[in-house]
Amino acid sequence: MTGPRAELAALAARGLAWPDLPRVSGHPRPAAVLVLFGALDDRPAEHATPRVPADLDLLLVGRAASLAHHPGQVAFPGGRLDPGDDGPEAAALREAAEETGLDPAGVEVLGALGELPVHVSNHVVVPVLAWWARPSPVGVVDHGESATVFRAPVADLVDPVHRRTALLPATVVGRPRPAEVGPAFLVPHDDGDHLVWGFTALVLDRLLDALGWAEPWDATRTVLVPL
Repeated sequence: MTGPRAELAALAARGLAWPDLPRVSGHPRPAAVLVLFGALDDRPAEHATPRVPADLDLLLVGRAASLAHHPGQVAFPGGRLDPGDDGPEAAALREAAEETGLDPAGVEVLGALGELPVHVSNHVVVPVLAWWARPSPVGVVDHGESATVFRAPVADLVDPVHRRTALLPATVVGRPRPAEVGPAFLVPHDDGDHLVWGFTALVLDRLLDALGWAEPWDATRTVLVPL
């Protein structure tokens, strides 16, 4: 069998090497996010590429601006592991259902990838790779947690026009020049482009490269992170 689902399953089976990032000191809290790919209902990609089908998409959420950590950022659905969760996979599914209203029964979990430290919120996060075998309606469930829920065409994500290097403003880092913080994506949407940066962009960038879906892009094109 070939196609995106098979490629994702093969990646989950062989694993993925994350960058060698400093460990979170103290007692980091375990968390998991659901990296959910599937077929679009009615919104094909605008960018044509032989690397991925036009109907392949990824589920993302825009976090509420009132949250203490990562306010307003675009992210994968997910959160902390609860005592009753049977590992990262169960936590990612539970959190995604709570945040977006998706039906977990329609989600095929392909495998958990390695842990990544997130220092700003003192978490160690496991991305859980999954396939949306039977898509269900999604939307904002709790406006205190999420501002928007949307499905981003993967072909538009790999479009070099939408790739950027994210910069923190100089006023934030206390240096004469902005500081580079990693890859970023501009996600086209009806209500304007959504900026994906930070942890989510790092995971997405590594996944696209490992899957062979990424297209060459100009890393000198930058975008300032809105804070």
